[in-house]
Amino acid sequence: MLAWEHTPSMHAPWADWDHVLKVDPDKDLVDGETFDDVCETGTDAIEIGGTLDVTSDKMRRVIDACRTHDVPLYQEPSNPAVVVEDDALDGYLVPIVLNAGDVAWITGAHKEWVRFDSVDWERTATEAYIVLNSEASVAELTDADCEQDPDDVAAYAEVAERMLGQEIVYLEYSGTLGDPETVAAAHDALDEATLFYGGGVHDYDDARTMGERSDVVVVGDLLHEEGCGAVRETVEGARDGTAAQ
Repeated sequence: MLAWEHTPSMHAPWADWDHVLKVDPDKDLVDGETFDDVCETGTDAIEIGGTLDVTSDKMRRVIDACRTHDVPLYQEPSNPAVVVEDDALDGYLVPIVLNAGDVAWITGAHKEWVRFDSVDWERTATEAYIVLNSEASVAELTDADCEQDPDDVAAYAEVAERMLGQEIVYLEYSGTLGDPETVAAAHDALDEATLFYGGGVHDYDDARTMGERSDVVVVGDLLHEEGCGAVRETVEGARDGTAAQ
C-alpha cells in the first residue's frame, strides 16, 4: 500500500498534476542551461529515468543537482540496479509494461528488485505502461506489441485500473506524437486512475492537444534537444488543455 492510501483525506499527488518533465540521466542539457533552469520551468514534477545506458551514478547526479528545489522529484528506474535511495526523492514510479512480449517487464524485473533489495513501499507506485511506438527503444527492449487500435488501448487501460488496481496508466509513444483518438479512448475508459501521455510533444499546441485528452502530459526529449524555454511552452499548453476538458 502507498503512504497516501492509508489516510482517506489524502490522494495521490499526481491527481493534481498537468505536466511532468522526464529527465534522461544519460543525456546532456542544452548548452548554457543548468538543472536550476530545469527546476524553474513550472513543471508539476520531475521524473528521472531513461531506457538505455542509465546507471545509479547518473541518476544520483541529477538528484543531487535538483535536491534543493521545491519541485517534486521522482525516480523511474528502468531496472533494479539503478535504484537510488535518497531522501531528496519524493518517490519511485516503476513501469509495468502491459503489452510487453517479454514478461520480465511485467513482473520479472520487479520480482528481482523485491528479492534482492529493500523496497520503500510507502514511496513506491507503479505506472501501467502501454507502449505504442514500435520504433522506440522501449518497444524493442520490452518486445512490446504496439499494433493496438483505440479499442485495444481502452481495454488495456480498463484492465490496468479495474483488474490490476493501477493508479497511473501511461501511454508511451516515445519520440513521436500519438494518435489523439487513441489517447481520448484510454481517458474515457478510466474512472479514477490518472492517464499520463508521453511522446513527441514539441510545443504549446502539441501539449494542449494531448492535455485535452489526458490528465498529465509528459515531456522528455524536448528538454535535451531544445531546452527549458521550449519546455515552459509545453507546461502552459498542458495546463490549458486539461483546463479545457
